[in-house]
Amino acid sequence: LQAKLAAKSSGASHRRPRETGIVSSWVKKVFSHYAKMPVTRDAFRIVEKCSERYFKQLSNDLEAYASHAGRRTVEMADLEVLLRRQGLVTDKVPVQVLIEHHLPLEYRKLLIPMAVSGNKVIPCQ
Repeated sequence: LQAKLAAKSSGASHRRPRETGIVSSWVKKVFSHYAKMPVTRDAFRIVEKCSERYFKQLSNDLEAYASHAGRRTVEMADLEVLLRRQGLVTDKVPVQVLIEHHLPLEYRKLLIPMAVSGNKVIPCQ
């Protein structure tokens, strides 16, 4: 007697392909933090669509800035130019102020050089 091996289905073929984009839970968390009031599902869907389009446009603009400079990598200067063109960064409000105001401490440590014990500056430049 020979045993037949049953073909196992991985289940991947039955799953719906995931769309690339912003995770809706993240959008909901950020929006509800700033809205500070309940939001209906319909309103949230519109916010999610607007956020998706906004970040898509941001990434297209950053890509255009980098390619205009002859680079394939987006740099901090490109982001600063973009934020300056949107009016978020001015001579009185630099990028560091936005980072300190809107991001938690663990992200601030990654983006802004800070002195820690032993006279080390993190992140290393």
